[in-house]
Amino acid sequence: MTTSNANEAEPLSAPAHHGGADDGHGAPSGTSEVDPAVRAELGRLRDSIDNIDAAVVHMLAERFKCTQQVGHLKAAHRLPPADPSREAQQIARLRGLAESAKLDPAFAEKLLNFIVAEVIRHHERIAEDSRGPATAPAPRPGAGEEAP
Repeated sequence: MTTSNANEAEPLSAPAHHGGADDGHGAPSGTSEVDPAVRAELGRLRDSIDNIDAAVVHMLAERFKCTQQVGHLKAAHRLPPADPSREAQQIARLRGLAESAKLDPAFAEKLLNFIVAEVIRHHERIAEDSRGPATAPAPRPGAGEEAP
């Protein structure tokens, strides 16, 4: 991703006054105003975007497999789910990578913060599960019975 503007990922669409059905690539079908070469180029670019999106999803899945292992290791050793110093290192590293890739570092940081929040949520759940099921206090004799 070499864009410096996150808004470029938004689909291009015809102005509202054109109306018409969408051909699946964001261009209105049945209109002669769109040059076929432009339509073809939009389709080619959008196919590339779709492929990149698929790769991103698969890479995130791999990342979460690793973070699940981290969560289990932390739970086994009773380490806290969050590691603020590691998170700060990741943010600094990702901002540098974003700058070198000509991607807005603030956008990259927001994305990482979103991912890290989800990872921490997973780690908290793993820690809870590793402690075993919560046991309810034993009922007191006579508890729950109506008074005579």
